[in-house]
Amino acid sequence: MDSTIRLLAELVAIDSVNPSLVSGGAGEERIARAIAAQMRASGLEVEVTDAAPGRPNVVGVLEGRAPGRTLMLCGHMDTVGVAGMQSPFDPIVRDGCLYGRGALDMKGGVAAMIAAAGVLAQEGGLASGRLIVAAVADEECASLGAESLVRRWRADAAVVTEPTGLEIAAAHKGFSWVEITTVGRAAHGSRPREGRDAIVLMGRVLASLEALDRQLQSRPPHPLLGTASLHASLIDGGRELSTYPDGCVLKMERRTICGEATDVALTEVEAILTRLKDDDPEFEANASFIFGRPPYEIAAAHELLKLLETTLSHRNPGLATGRSCATFWCDAAILGHAGIPTLIFGPGGDGLHGLEEYVRVDDVLICRDALVDLARLYCV
Repeated sequence: MDSTIRLLAELVAIDSVNPSLVSGGAGEERIARAIAAQMRASGLEVEVTDAAPGRPNVVGVLEGRAPGRTLMLCGHMDTVGVAGMQSPFDPIVRDGCLYGRGALDMKGGVAAMIAAAGVLAQEGGLASGRLIVAAVADEECASLGAESLVRRWRADAAVVTEPTGLEIAAAHKGFSWVEITTVGRAAHGSRPREGRDAIVLMGRVLASLEALDRQLQSRPPHPLLGTASLHASLIDGGRELSTYPDGCVLKMERRTICGEATDVALTEVEAILTRLKDDDPEFEANASFIFGRPPYEIAAAHELLKLLETTLSHRNPGLATGRSCATFWCDAAILGHAGIPTLIFGPGGDGLHGLEEYVRVDDVLICRDALVDLARLYCV
């Protein structure tokens, strides 16, 4: 087995479920120790620091022999939960794919970037510049790791090795979570004059959100990101069958694209509630912002995009690659908005957050080799 794939298997075998998502999740401490040991064995200078108590980041540095630009490679160590999976931490290679929780999201990319730094170190290092390899915590929840990383480390450009199927993703959407509460009046179910149904009132909100979603998706699309969208994620309300519900709570997600205001989701919802109140003076509801992250797009003319395209085509002349966007949010936005131009590039596979997750072995190796070439070209 190739040493990079052996490293990947070792990482998949380590439980690193995010404890902020799953109570009792193992977190990143054990996998951080394994990654730090691998980086040190490859000849990198290594720093391990907590992004939060018990939630470490690992940063390895390969210094060039002369001054030059700094390239950062970044990936997250945590995974989502494993409920329903048969053998989540038993990596199996079958039909050219490695299976297990985190294989695609994103230990395949993490193994590729660590191995790329190892190849560079073994082959004499960098002639100039600096390579930073950052394995961060908590991307699957609040990105505490990436936020800590950009407070401590700077680079001229970066690659986040999330899975893109070897396409070069120059952008990704953002998201906003909004909570909406409709207020009713509790009463016995036999006394309609006394009660007001908060769940029925929420139905008016849902109808308006559906209309807004259709409007959003009918607008001219962003060249890479397409259109914005929204969906109702969670809903809760009522007390018992024979009582008018006095409250209903909806939590929704709005996916955002570049060019939209940061508070667009809450502004849209508040406009809906105002209109519904105008239509019915007894309608009562309120909305609040829960959490969100911005979209991100690297400048289309940035040198890093062209250099990566060149390295991919040179080593893999038959490989069909292109520029795209990532459908998911990722830490590229945190790096990018901190002033580090960032693209997303990683291996392909299937089963993101699913019950059967796998990464294509050949993609991991192609990704590793492309990162080696990219570092040599960029760190000048």
